[in-house]
Amino acid sequence: MASVDELERIASAAARPGEQVTGILAAELLDGARVYLCAYESGGWLALDDEGMPITSRQLVHDAVSLVALCEVAEETAGGGHLDELRARLAELRATEAPEGIEAAEEAATALADTLRPPPRLATTEYLDALGVASRRLEQTLGDETGSPFANALQQALPAVEELAEQVIARHLTPLT
Repeated sequence: MASVDELERIASAAARPGEQVTGILAAELLDGARVYLCAYESGGWLALDDEGMPITSRQLVHDAVSLVALCEVAEETAGGGHLDELRARLAELRATEAPEGIEAAEEAATALADTLRPPPRLATTEYLDALGVASRRLEQTLGDETGSPFANALQQALPAVEELAEQVIARHLTPLT
């Protein structure tokens, strides 16, 4: 998890004359590198490493943006995008009809809710995988054995994720190689 202190430290490092930091997204890539994507009011972006130094690698920025965006999509689509409503409906069904397997569905929905991390959070492949596993378990307990709506949502989001990565790269405030 990205701590508030960590993000404040990065916000200080991201301070630039004439620019106002409006948000920071944090990612930890497979090699353990931390990347902080700092958004500015002007629409510019700056990727910083864990030391607060600007990142110069286009690929590293691309990978960090992609991971952050996929984690966002995963969180938004977990449990069909309405996890709280689903959990309430499952509890209602258990109380009124008690269908077979309702407890397993409730447990899977609770496990998925417990997997979701509150902000500020660190986007990691482990987090993305955990959301996928918990989402698939819930889908299966709800009787979806053929495909995964969660996986399909992530697949459909890939063009938008790629477009976002290219926008961040194009608006990066320092040169990327």
